[in-house]
Amino acid sequence: MMLPLDFDAIRRGFFTDQYFNNIRDMLEALSAEHATFTGHSPLAHIPKEAQKSHLPGDAVVEMQFFHKKEFTITCGIEHALEVLRHCCGFFDGEDFVNTYDQLEVEAVEEGSVSAARRPVLKIRGLYRHFGYLETVLLGILARETKVATNAYLLQKAAGSKPVLFFPARFDLPTTQAFDGYAYFVGVSTYNRLHRQNIAPLVATPAQASLWGGKATGTTAHALVMCFLRDTTAAMLEFARLMPPDVKRVALVDSNNDCVGDSVKVALAFFERFCALKERGSDGEAEKFRLFGVRADTAEDVVDLSLQPDGRPGVVVELTKKMRRALDALAHRPWQSQQKELAQRYFREIKIVASGGFNVEKIALFEREEACVDFYGVGSAYFGSGQCDYTADVVRVKVGGRWHQCAKVGRAPWENPDLRKVV
Repeated sequence: MMLPLDFDAIRRGFFTDQYFNNIRDMLEALSAEHATFTGHSPLAHIPKEAQKSHLPGDAVVEMQFFHKKEFTITCGIEHALEVLRHCCGFFDGEDFVNTYDQLEVEAVEEGSVSAARRPVLKIRGLYRHFGYLETVLLGILARETKVATNAYLLQKAAGSKPVLFFPARFDLPTTQAFDGYAYFVGVSTYNRLHRQNIAPLVATPAQASLWGGKATGTTAHALVMCFLRDTTAAMLEFARLMPPDVKRVALVDSNNDCVGDSVKVALAFFERFCALKERGSDGEAEKFRLFGVRADTAEDVVDLSLQPDGRPGVVVELTKKMRRALDALAHRPWQSQQKELAQRYFREIKIVASGGFNVEKIALFEREEACVDFYGVGSAYFGSGQCDYTADVVRVKVGGRWHQCAKVGRAPWENPDLRKVV
């Protein structure tokens, strides 16, 4: 899929810090004048004669992109390279002349683990053709690396249990495709490093659009309100009408009775399931296989099963009670033909927990063996882990040779993970 970026606007500097646009305009003017360097460089290692013939407007430089964090999952490399491919060049009147093939580019693999001062991207070429892209390239790398790193850390906390990607409501719609891709990279990196096969699960089609996935989802509280807060009635109609590939997950906190409504929904589904089985309608019966129940209790509300002294929100005690109540349904005095079905049916119902989850809360739930099978996470993907990238010119070609030329405190740094792109 084509990136949801306006390449023409990027080429015209619409998303660029104005000072980079100023530099581009100035260097283009100097290039047109064939103006030579007339100053006095403090860099003694650059020969004086070479300095005199140097053309600042046509400066060929090496720029490196890096961050200062000790651990990140690098993400945004592919999209940064795509911006370079489409936007490196100059305008000849109203026509854009692409000069990407004149660059030398090195980059790390998407999803690489990176550390402080290890460049993830290096570009060599005519500065005025690509330097103005710095703002856009840094923004892509910073945003996607943050989300990918948070996705990795959340998944690491959850171990083998999937963590659903629910942050679309916390940012602009235009970020969803990139955020979903970064989540995918974070989960894929976790799978690669820990030899797992966790499925990435996103909530919107946009979030799945850049990696060929598919949005997943079931119901919201609003549906239950349409059924006057009868969770069971709402879910039975949902099961009857939705395509079979949509998981039947009941949202059971609308009445602040997660345990009670989990039991009611599970029993109603099982009775419908058994009745259809007995009629030989196995395909229709599968519509009433309850995949899971989801607790999403507000952080300032105590569930009915934990009152009067329980803690508010989705807590370990709540999900454990939900599990025990569902498992107990298998031991009811079912008719002989239903007994074996009941043993599997109720124990296979998954518990999904959402609402205020972050790395620390997931880690707590796992330590306490909270009986959760899936975690739903929202703002935690954005709320921490900012990864600020920096780009520096560190070498300049003078007299046909490369010379170190960086601001004080910076230098050309190496990264053995860099690979030649072009």
